Amino acid sequence: MSTTPAESTPVPGQAHIPPPRRQLSPFRHWLLKGIVDERGQHQGPHGQAPERTHPWWQVMCLTGVDYFSTLGYQPAIAALAAGLVSPFATLVLVALTLLGALPVYRRVARESFKGSGSIAMLERLLPWWAGKLFVLVLLGFAATDFMITITLSAADATAHAIENPFAPAWFQGNQVGITLFLLALLGAVFLKGFREAIGIAVILVAVYLALNVVVIAVSLGEVFTHASTITDWWAALTTAHGDPLIIVGIALLVFPRLALGLSGFETGVAVMPQIKGDPDDDPNYPKGRIRGAGRLLSTAAIIMSVFLITSSLVTTLLIPQKDFQPGGPANGRALAYLAHEYLGNGFGTVYDISTILILWFAGASAMAGLLNLVPRYLPRYGMAPQWSRAVRPLVLVFTAIAFIITLVFRANVDAQGGAYATGVLVLITSASVAVTLSARRKRQRNRTIAFSVISLVFIYTTIDNMIERPDGLRIASLFILGILVISLISRVGRSFQLRATSVTLDISALDFVLEDAEEGEIRIISHEPDVDTDKEYAQKNKDERRFSHIPQRSRTIFLEVYPSDSSDFEEDLVVEGVVKHGYRVLKVSSGNVPNTIAAVLLEIRDVTGVVPTIYFEWTEGNPISNMFRFLITGVGEVAPVTREVLREAEKDVKRRPAVHVS
Repeated sequence: MSTTPAESTPVPGQAHIPPPRRQLSPFRHWLLKGIVDERGQHQGPHGQAPERTHPWWQVMCLTGVDYFSTLGYQPAIAALAAGLVSPFATLVLVALTLLGALPVYRRVARESFKGSGSIAMLERLLPWWAGKLFVLVLLGFAATDFMITITLSAADATAHAIENPFAPAWFQGNQVGITLFLLALLGAVFLKGFREAIGIAVILVAVYLALNVVVIAVSLGEVFTHASTITDWWAALTTAHGDPLIIVGIALLVFPRLALGLSGFETGVAVMPQIKGDPDDDPNYPKGRIRGAGRLLSTAAIIMSVFLITSSLVTTLLIPQKDFQPGGPANGRALAYLAHEYLGNGFGTVYDISTILILWFAGASAMAGLLNLVPRYLPRYGMAPQWSRAVRPLVLVFTAIAFIITLVFRANVDAQGGAYATGVLVLITSASVAVTLSARRKRQRNRTIAFSVISLVFIYTTIDNMIERPDGLRIASLFILGILVISLISRVGRSFQLRATSVTLDISALDFVLEDAEEGEIRIISHEPDVDTDKEYAQKNKDERRFSHIPQRSRTIFLEVYPSDSSDFEEDLVVEGVVKHGYRVLKVSSGNVPNTIAAVLLEIRDVTGVVPTIYFEWTEGNPISNMFRFLITGVGEVAPVTREVLREAEKDVKRRPAVHVS
C-alpha cells in the first residue's frame, strides 16, 4: 500500500474542512468570488458576514427602498382596484398590517434572527423530504415576489420618467427598452459590489419620504380648501353603492388586490444580520438585535400605514377616476400626478427623479433578498450547482430572468400586480402558519388562537387573490416548476460528490487509525449497524477475512454509518471511536452512506498519510432499484457508489482509497 506524508499534525476532535482541489482561471475566480463558507452560514451579497452592523433605523431604510417605494404605484393600483371605495379598502389593509402582519413578523424576528425568515421556521417544523419540498415551493413564491418587485419597480420607474413633461420625446413608446436598461444597470451594480447599500438607502428614503410629506400635505390643504371635493366624492360613492354596509363589504372584498402594501415584512427579517445589537448579545439569542428588528418592523409599519391612508384619500378625492385607467396620466403614478398638478413641473420633476431612484433601488433590495435566499437553501440541499453560492453568477441569472419577464409583460405595471400580490401574500401566509405552529408547540393557548385567526384571514386573502388574478399563480407555478426541475437535475448530477463540509475524528477514532498507520496498513470493514451482538461482529470479521483474503494477523476497524435525514445533502461529520464486543468501531451519523464512507476514508488518509482500504459485501437486489434507493434514502448500492465518489474526488489512483467487494 502506498503512503504519503500527512499534510499536517492531526488534532483530536478538530474539524477538517476539505481544501479546494483545483485552480480557477482569473475570470472564473472573479465570477465565483464570494464562496467563502462552504457550509453556507454566511449568505447574501458576496457571501460575506457583515463587516460592521448598523443602527436599526438605517437598516430600516434598506428595507424601506422596497417597502416605501410602493407609494410610487400603490395609490394608483388601489384606485384602479377599488375605485371610490379605495380609502376604506386601504383602512382594511392598514388594520391587517398593524394587527396581523406586524405581530406575526415580530415573532418571526425573535425565532429566526439569523435572517432566514419564516421559511427557516417551517423547515425546522417539517423535516425530511416533506420539509425540503415545502421549502422549494415557498422559494418559488419568494422568487415570484422578489423578481416581480425588480421588474415592476423598474417598469414603474420608467413610467415616471416617460410621463415627466421634460422627458425627451424618444422616451415615448420605449418603455420596454428603458426598463431593460434600468435592469441591466441594476445587474451591473451587483456585479461590481453592494457595500454602500445602506448609506445610499438612507439618503433615498429620507428624501423620498420628505417629498411625499410635502405632496400629501399640499394635497390635503387643497382638499380642505375646496371642501366640495369631499361632498362630491361621498355623493358619488353613496349613489354608486348605496348602503354603507355595502361599502364596507366591497372594501373587504377588494382588499386582496391592495396586498402590495404588505411587501416589506419578509425583507425586514431577511436583513436582520445587518442590525447592530448590544455589546453583550448572546450569539444564540441576540436580544439587542431582536429588539432592533422589532423597532424596525413597527416603525416601518406605522410610517407606511400613515402614508397609505393619506395618499389613498388625497388621490381618490383629487384625481378623476378615468385618469387612473391604463394609459391615463395617473396610472401607476398617482402621487407624481398630484406633485405636478399642485406644485408645478419643477417640483414634480424633482419628485419624479426621487421616485425613479427609489423604485430602481427597490429592485436592489429585492435582488439582495434573492441572493440571501437561494444560497442559503438550494446548494445545501444539493439542489443547485456549487457556483450558486457565489453572487455574480446568480446576478447574471436573475438579470436574465428579469429581462424575460419584462419582455413578456411589455414593462406594464398593472399586468404584473397580480403576480406580485400572490408572492407577497403566500410568504405572509406561510409566516402566519409558522408562528401559529410555534405558539401551539410552546403551549401558548391565547397566542395560538390569535395567530390562527390571522392565518385564516391571510389564507382567505391569498385564495381570493389567486381566484381573482390567476395570472399570479400561473407565474408562481412557473417559478416553482423551474426550481423543482433544476433541483432534481442538480441533485442527481451531484449524487457522486463528496457531501461532507467537514470531518471530525474524536480522540478514540484518531487513536485507532494512527495505531494501524504505524503498521503501514489501514483496513476498514464496512458494517451495517443493524444487529449489535458479539456473534454478528465475529461472523462479519470472519467472512471478510475469508472472502477478501485479509491476513489473519492484520488489524481491522469496522466502519458503521447510522442513517439520519437522507434529504440533507451537506453535513458536518463527527466520527466516534468505540469498542464493541472487543472490536474497534468507527461510528458516524449521516443521511448518505456511500458519500460519507468516501469522506471518512479520505480524512483518514489525510491525517495519517496512509491510503486506507475498505472491504464491502455485495448488496442484494436489483442494481437499478438500489440506485433509486440511494437517490432517495441515501443507501442502496453502497460499494460501487463509494468507489465512484472516490474516483470523482481523487484523480490520483495512488492516493485513492482502495475498494474491495466480495
